[in-house]
Amino acid sequence: MFEQYSQYETFDIILEITAVIFGLLSVWYSKNNNILVYPTGMISTSIFIYLLYKWVLLGDMIINAYYFVMSIYGWYVWTRKENNIYTPISVMEAKEKKASIFIFIFSIIFVYFVYIYFDKWDSITAYIDNITTAIFFVGMWLMAKRKIESWIFWIIGDIISVPLYFYKGLTFTSLQYLIFTLIAIAGYYSWKKILNKPPQTA
Repeated sequence: MFEQYSQYETFDIILEITAVIFGLLSVWYSKNNNILVYPTGMISTSIFIYLLYKWVLLGDMIINAYYFVMSIYGWYVWTRKENNIYTPISVMEAKEKKASIFIFIFSIIFVYFVYIYFDKWDSITAYIDNITTAIFFVGMWLMAKRKIESWIFWIIGDIISVPLYFYKGLTFTSLQYLIFTLIAIAGYYSWKKILNKPPQTA
């Protein structure tokens, strides 16, 4: 199960484990509607950007780069106040649904051309990477907007990623996504419980 790590540098293995730990912390904080989701997530994604670039896993690298940028945006949105009230958890409106469709289609096209440019459109994993990238792009954007539907995208993307990363030889990351799936399910129900509660005040 971990045989592939015999070919990796010890430093890279330590980095992957560190990124996994901070990734799990980030999702846990997200489940609990805690602003620490973003600084912990940024540490995890920055490490993964380096590792995935080194391992030439371009779709995954793009996802993590996008996460990093959206974490900055999400951090701002979650701490923004109007009339002394923080941005509350809410459901998608028509404009968010249209934006989600646009983000999904755009990411499919964008990642396709990235893979073509680097001549990496050569296996089934490239196709799956493209789909999961689109799913996660939408999920991260909705999370930054504090929309409960973000968890549905996380759950779908995480379930696909478990066997995908194991196939790629990243066992620790595969296990991370398995735990992500469980936390995402819990996160959906946790957010659902507080959805109709009064908005959080400063």
